[in-house]
Amino acid sequence: MPTGLERKLGEILVNDKVITQKDLELALKKQQENGASLGRIIIDMGLASEWEMAAALGKQLNVPFITLSHYEIDPQILASIPTDIVRRYQIVPVDRTGDTLTVALADPSNIFLLDELRILTKCNIVPVISFESDIKEAINRYYGSEETPSAEMLKDLTDEPSAQESAKLDEETAGVEESTEDLTLRADDAPVISMVNNIISEAIKSRASDIHIEPMEKSLRVRYRIDGVLQEITPPPKKFQNAIISRIKILSDLDIAERRLPQDGRFKVRMNNKAIDFRVSTLPTAFGEKVVIRILDRSSLLVNLTDLGFDPEILRIFEQQIRMPWGMILVTGPTGSGKSTTLYSALNTINDPRKNIMTIEDPIEYQLKGINQVQARPEIELTFANALRAFLRQDPDIILVGEIRDKETAEIAVKAALTGHLVLSTLHTNDAPSTINRLTNMGVEAFLVTASLLCVLAQRLVRRICDQCKEEFRPSLELLKAVGISPDQATTLYAGRGCESCHGTGYRRRVALYELMKITDRLRDAIIEGASSSQIKQLAISEGMITLRQAGIRKILQGMTTPEEVISQTVADER
Repeated sequence: MPTGLERKLGEILVNDKVITQKDLELALKKQQENGASLGRIIIDMGLASEWEMAAALGKQLNVPFITLSHYEIDPQILASIPTDIVRRYQIVPVDRTGDTLTVALADPSNIFLLDELRILTKCNIVPVISFESDIKEAINRYYGSEETPSAEMLKDLTDEPSAQESAKLDEETAGVEESTEDLTLRADDAPVISMVNNIISEAIKSRASDIHIEPMEKSLRVRYRIDGVLQEITPPPKKFQNAIISRIKILSDLDIAERRLPQDGRFKVRMNNKAIDFRVSTLPTAFGEKVVIRILDRSSLLVNLTDLGFDPEILRIFEQQIRMPWGMILVTGPTGSGKSTTLYSALNTINDPRKNIMTIEDPIEYQLKGINQVQARPEIELTFANALRAFLRQDPDIILVGEIRDKETAEIAVKAALTGHLVLSTLHTNDAPSTINRLTNMGVEAFLVTASLLCVLAQRLVRRICDQCKEEFRPSLELLKAVGISPDQATTLYAGRGCESCHGTGYRRRVALYELMKITDRLRDAIIEGASSSQIKQLAISEGMITLRQAGIRKILQGMTTPEEVISQTVADER
């Protein structure tokens, strides 16, 4: 399957009249058959020369072209990169100025290779393009001719040790701690770098939100969280455990020598012209450090509210509320239910250069253009509450508080909402009506809640049926009864059979269920009178609120999700 970069390369060659559109289609078809790079296929088919390909790549990536045979490279520069790395990746270092190293390679779009070289050499890497044949000739000239390592020679880098080898390894290393220097060297080994890059790139391709790397007694387990569910993948060998974890810690600027305490870090890469952030957490366990990497893809977060799955009427009311000049809007739900996505999308909708928008978050998951974002740091007393106090002296129009966790934060947020500011925040409650009691239990007076609160939005994420293997099925009466659908509402529902596109799960991507409770006059009176959560819920339903379960039933009847998903994420409505 051609990448976006390869498609763009093909388009440049067509636009420059190097090849025809028909030539490109033939090359793409051949690529699907053998999986080689598009550029190599076009050259091998005789459709373009190496010179034309290099010129197209340079134009595409804005990278200069050089002819290595015209250069005499200093031996000290050649020594900047180990010979095995040069041969493995077919690259040649050509110049070094201070901590900047210029490297010739045939494909400068390989960002993972450039990152590996940066870590390995401790230099800023400047890529230049050269012919593959030119690079091979330069390697033979400067490093001597040598056969590519055979599969047998590389076998010990990728295979699991045998039982006898494992026993011997355990005996040799029993009670012996690897030194920090050893771990650093192993973390910079090409196989380890490749393993970590593969784990990360495959997670991105699989649309995973998290990567779990978990040491077991005799194995290493790697799992991706895809559409909210953990799925196990084929792990690297156990013997690379410490080196892989050290590599991730190096990328995240963590202390590789500290293995007794939890650590948090982050790093960033660009892939397919997208900036992707990774938040890293390590935790010592019985068999080594567990690592969880949260993948934060900005392009998947900053979406329009219309793309989130709102029913039209709920969306109309919510957009009306977020455009109010003052008041408080709360988004509730458990961890991982999409609250941040909804709030960031709301801010994206109302972002305006004429307004001063400020956020206090822990952590800042995404940088938003034109918005002042502050990272909470409790260790230096920069808490949500203290930041909110400072915000009120900064002439804000809109304030986002990452989470209301305590009475102090709640009271200042309410005060801000009552003094002419729009306040957006999150709260951990099961549904919208129970938010009221949660606030009053924190110590916020009921009359302040009713005076400041505009609406509460509760949400859940359910998996969407895979479009590639979606098929009809006739549900049983028991299933219809369990989810709350009457038999005359639907005799035919939909489910995913399971295919390659959805990894056999029958689901691909997720859709949100929303329960929006707008604070009406009747609800204000009930809250002042101390109504219970169930009473508030029944009153809100009578005022037109659609519950999470009802929202789920709508998605089932629209063929978007299944009864099992809705049952697992929502509670049946009280009758």
